[in-house]
Amino acid sequence: MKNLISFCTIALLIVACSASKQLKSGGWTNLFDGKSLDGWKVGAHPETFKVEDGTIVVNGPTAHLFYDGPFMDHNFKNFEFKASVMTFPGSNSGIYFHTQYQESSWPAKGYEVQVNNSHTDWRRTGSLYAIEDVKEVYVKDNEWYTEYIMVNGKRVIIKINDKTVVDYTEPENVKRPDNMAGRLISSGTFALQGHDPKSKVLFKEIMVKPLPE
Repeated sequence: MKNLISFCTIALLIVACSASKQLKSGGWTNLFDGKSLDGWKVGAHPETFKVEDGTIVVNGPTAHLFYDGPFMDHNFKNFEFKASVMTFPGSNSGIYFHTQYQESSWPAKGYEVQVNNSHTDWRRTGSLYAIEDVKEVYVKDNEWYTEYIMVNGKRVIIKINDKTVVDYTEPENVKRPDNMAGRLISSGTFALQGHDPKSKVLFKEIMVKPLPE
């Protein structure tokens, strides 16, 4: 009996330690383990994404890396999200939310939050792409910054290094153009964008905190 109790105690400690590695202070959960792309899924051009020095390196043909892991069954509605990001000169990327896995092309479902400090596209980092765009450049290439997204009901708040750059509320019964029909608040997963072979962007500390519905 003593041996059984000891075994159960050890098992519980292992589970608790594993949970503590994923669950951070304040209810934040890390979606990226810093070592592999476990829990993430990419369709066409998987070579666009690799892990180096604790970061996801995005550099290659157009592709999208979707969170497909077990946390919340990769389905988020109301949440806070944040990631540490570094762009290199002339690069473009994006963070999708309320999206779903797609084998190729630009994700049709959900919203894109722009990652772009010096690419030829005038929509800059923090834009809710083609919905509420940001023209100002708030951060520099070659420097780490924090990109934050909060969705609560129909409201979307985007912050760059704690500065609010977008505060958008989706109108009731909004109608989008046919080519943007899926740009609606719903629920879904997150995705990182590989925009083009000339763009190189790094991501790390990819965190989410679910909010009550």
